[in-house]
Amino acid sequence: MSLTNTLAGSGRIEPFKVDLSKNVPRMLDLVKNTKLPEKSVYSQLGASAGIDLDVLKQLQREWIDDFDWKAEEEEMNSYNHFTTTIEGLKVHFIHERSGERDAIPLLLLHGWPGSFLEFLPVVKPLTQAAKTSTGKNVSFDIIIPSLPGYAFSQTPPPSWTTADTARIFHALMADVLGYKTFSIHGTDWGCVIGYTLYEQYTAATRAAHFSMIPFFPMLPDQLAANGITLTPEEQFQEDRFVGWNTTGNSYFFIQTTKPTTIGLALQDNPIGQLAWIAQQIIDWSDPRAGTAPSVLTHKEILRFTSLYFLTESFLSSVFIYSSNSNGFRPEYTKAPTDAPMLYSNFKYNNAFFPRAIVEKVGNLVRWQDHDFGGHFAGVDNPPALISDIRDVGNYWHQ
Repeated sequence: MSLTNTLAGSGRIEPFKVDLSKNVPRMLDLVKNTKLPEKSVYSQLGASAGIDLDVLKQLQREWIDDFDWKAEEEEMNSYNHFTTTIEGLKVHFIHERSGERDAIPLLLLHGWPGSFLEFLPVVKPLTQAAKTSTGKNVSFDIIIPSLPGYAFSQTPPPSWTTADTARIFHALMADVLGYKTFSIHGTDWGCVIGYTLYEQYTAATRAAHFSMIPFFPMLPDQLAANGITLTPEEQFQEDRFVGWNTTGNSYFFIQTTKPTTIGLALQDNPIGQLAWIAQQIIDWSDPRAGTAPSVLTHKEILRFTSLYFLTESFLSSVFIYSSNSNGFRPEYTKAPTDAPMLYSNFKYNNAFFPRAIVEKVGNLVRWQDHDFGGHFAGVDNPPALISDIRDVGNYWHQ
């Protein structure tokens, strides 16, 4: 079936090409003309007070001297991009077909400060036929939508929630693309949207894979009250979460309470966006990022930031926090579905959920621990994410 100009369900599907090059010279002029301090005011604080000045300077130099947007754009356009309109909202998505008759439809859902870019390293391997951990042959049709207000998707109306996004993404899969059943993977806000599909669209969502769940992680006293004892490895991850909850979550409160202020302050400020975004990416990732198997390098950070700046979507992207102040639920409840749920636990994620907790919220059939990787597993440990998602094939029943 050709997707070009196909009228199906909610909207017409139109091919789309990433073409932002005309805005690049101005972006780079702003980058060049941003004067950073020669030295940090309180250098002894290092990265504990925010992004390290030396790191930001290095990123600025690489943006000016080494970053090739034309090459990045060509690489993005090697994938099949489309747009459609659902409930009056333009939605951008990548759709890569396997070509295999029994390919499993897979919806990949990003969060902030991510985008469709964080999943590109896993797309081609997942569309190719391969074996699961039990030897089953599996391949996937991959769909990666940009969340409303992100990249090339239209800014949604005020108070748009993740439940609204789940509804239109269900329409994208079932009505526009014709996938009556599908699987999902979600991380960050993508896990909130994905879990809503898993919980509320049970006939369609027949398997789910997560690297986060949409609940607020338990603090040590809550774990103790629930009779959960941690191994040394788990305690390391819990300590990372406690550190994030103590000193690393200021962005969350600012974007929840004053999204317009931070959005306007950084909307036309590429170095400002870089500092804000790079800090989160660095803090939430494996400190060995840039070494095998990670493909998360400064180049990836610059790609992420350039896409936000060139699409003028930074301001609209942060409103997901204020519109969903309770998006990560305090009370753990189990989804009313028998659909299999798989979970990947990456050591350096900023949120930690012990297996005993994840079992409370879904039909957990497979759990995988990974010593390498963090919040952005698609670029921080793509081989592990690919392997874990492939195991959806072990449990897939339409």
